[in-house]
Amino acid sequence: MAHPVESYEQSVHGRAVRAGSEKAANCNDCHGNHDIYPARDGRSRVNHWRVSETCGSCHKEIAANYKESVHGVAVGAGVKDAPACVDCHGEHLILGPQNPASPVYAANVSAETCGRCHGSARMAQLYDLPADRVPSYADSYHGLALKGGKITVANCASCHGVHNIFKSADPRSTVNAANLSKTCGHCHQGADRSDYAIGPIHVRTEAGPNHPIVKWIRWTYWVLIPATLGFMLLHNLLDLLSKLARRHPRHESGEVALRMNLGFRFAHWGIMASFPTLVVTGFALKYPDSWWAKPLLLWETNAGVRGGLHRTAAIVLLLATLYHFVHLALRKRDRSFLSAMIPTVKDFTDVSDVFRYNLGLTRQEPRFAKFNYAEKMEYWAFLWGTVAMGLSGFLLWFNNFSLRHFPKWMTDAATAVHWYEALLATFSILIWHFYVVIFDPMVYPMDTAWLDGKISADHYRHTRPAYYRALARAGLLETPGKFEDSETSPEPAHGDD
Repeated sequence: MAHPVESYEQSVHGRAVRAGSEKAANCNDCHGNHDIYPARDGRSRVNHWRVSETCGSCHKEIAANYKESVHGVAVGAGVKDAPACVDCHGEHLILGPQNPASPVYAANVSAETCGRCHGSARMAQLYDLPADRVPSYADSYHGLALKGGKITVANCASCHGVHNIFKSADPRSTVNAANLSKTCGHCHQGADRSDYAIGPIHVRTEAGPNHPIVKWIRWTYWVLIPATLGFMLLHNLLDLLSKLARRHPRHESGEVALRMNLGFRFAHWGIMASFPTLVVTGFALKYPDSWWAKPLLLWETNAGVRGGLHRTAAIVLLLATLYHFVHLALRKRDRSFLSAMIPTVKDFTDVSDVFRYNLGLTRQEPRFAKFNYAEKMEYWAFLWGTVAMGLSGFLLWFNNFSLRHFPKWMTDAATAVHWYEALLATFSILIWHFYVVIFDPMVYPMDTAWLDGKISADHYRHTRPAYYRALARAGLLETPGKFEDSETSPEPAHGDD
């Protein structure tokens, strides 16, 4: 090892010697006095086969536990790759477990120390070790949260022990079936109860011995996500090219109509504030090494800012959605919004007609009712996604309750739904909603209905002539600056939040 003296001086032993401790190990205690041999020599006190005995001269109880553990037994049996004390703690630069630079620091145990052997394909093949333990832990909530800086979550040593590591079939093992509830109970209150669901632990997110329902959920989303996003991309690309080629007029008359009254806009503002926060804080857990996630995780070690923001945003989203339905329940004239959002047979034919028109197969431009199929699809997809994300999110948030009352496959299913639904929702907003409210040539550079509730009446006149005429008959078309609020309008105006 390079610079052994300098490394020793920085170690717990070197610092203790400098502090005047007579019990702290010095060079002679480990290497000997006149009987110093190279580490490869079997007579050396720091030889691989004798180093645990050397460390045990001071750390007697730890050495006794280690000797009986799977690692100690393997060393005693002559397994050259079995870890001795220095393989986990280091040689001269031995640091305390609370030091972030220590290989046995909570953030380093799984990936750096245990993972060095248990993540090695060579070691797995040579000693018939399970090859999925490290990647399955990295895929789990514990692994992702630890990678994101939350060092209080469980790592390898939290479950398997430190020096007293035994095979799971050994009654002394902390992960033996009889002891597992006690082990989990260190973090999860109530895990020692008989009704607490503890199933397979090392399960890959994308593969592995999952429950059939969990597999079915994943296969469903693997088909649904590319099919849905592919449809959106094709639909919007054709629509964009068609409108650019035909140069549709956007704002001719200057007339405006009220698209969203204050009640609808208020709910929309809550969703606008919460959804991006949920996306950023949620994906930061999945991709903690990303450049955009690192600033968010600066305070994760002690404060748990990311998780707190994510859950706060979830509550805001649910409250905004709840407010939307309370608003509809209390405002009778706005309740017609729901009936206008119900899909009809014409919506299905409209999809075909739009594709035919945009491909130049017909010159008949499609005409829509108050809400077209795109708005209806987005609205009901949003409600479905909110329910799915809300239920799965609460199962994961209140994990002690979930594991106490439901089988473990329920939390695995919730994890799958939450992840895949987040992907679907995020890209749907980027591809579908952003096109409708920003990049559609009819509204570019932005549909500002979310801000003031108003929309160009020409947009309706070109695509929804029947609805445009209904607004004109009701006196709801005004020039800018003269528009009255919906509270005094003779007929309600609705939103598409």
